[in-house]
Amino acid sequence: MATDFEREPLALVVEDDPMRTFAPRNGNRAAPAIGDPAPLGLAALGLTLLVFSMFATALLAASGEPVVLGMALAYGGIAQLLAGMWELRRGNGFGGLTFASFGGFWISYWLIQQFFLADIPSGERGSAMGLFFIAWAIFTALLWVASLRTTAVVSVMLLALTVAFLLVGIGDAGAHAELAKIGGWFGLVAAAAALYGAFAGAINGTWARTVLPLVPLRRAAG
Repeated sequence: MATDFEREPLALVVEDDPMRTFAPRNGNRAAPAIGDPAPLGLAALGLTLLVFSMFATALLAASGEPVVLGMALAYGGIAQLLAGMWELRRGNGFGGLTFASFGGFWISYWLIQQFFLADIPSGERGSAMGLFFIAWAIFTALLWVASLRTTAVVSVMLLALTVAFLLVGIGDAGAHAELAKIGGWFGLVAAAAALYGAFAGAINGTWARTVLPLVPLRRAAG
């Protein structure tokens, strides 16, 4: 008999994971031993990206940028890295790769800003940071391709994040401040998608039904 994902909370444990590629409909999947880490991972990514992008767009004065570093280390970095490890524990390779990698991104960003940027000659810092962001744009684009079998929320987030990294990277490398600002706006779009996915997963789980749709891009296996 087909599983009713609108009414069965145990099915929702799987179906409402934004990062999972599919959920079987035969009702035989046992509930995971740990809770769904996707809301934590998406919230850590989204909230840190929101603060970062507020400065990238110049909506806030650059003098306040150090506040990004604390979030980058603790929430975007460590908390998201843990979410990635828990996704792997649940058998979700895509979720583990995504969260662990972006956790590493924020930790490496913190390390560069705190310890290593001063070692780069001032005239080369822009190109060095440009390379950093463009490399992450390439990686995120590959994740976006994989996300086309997950949910629309995650796919939109990764597409916007790819564009954000690319524009910020090109802007930094060539001292094109306006491009970097546009990249910041795409970062805000990605942050909004990530936070929507985080709270959709949390709310759907606590209400035991689909309140906020995640829009699966692949039908569940029959």
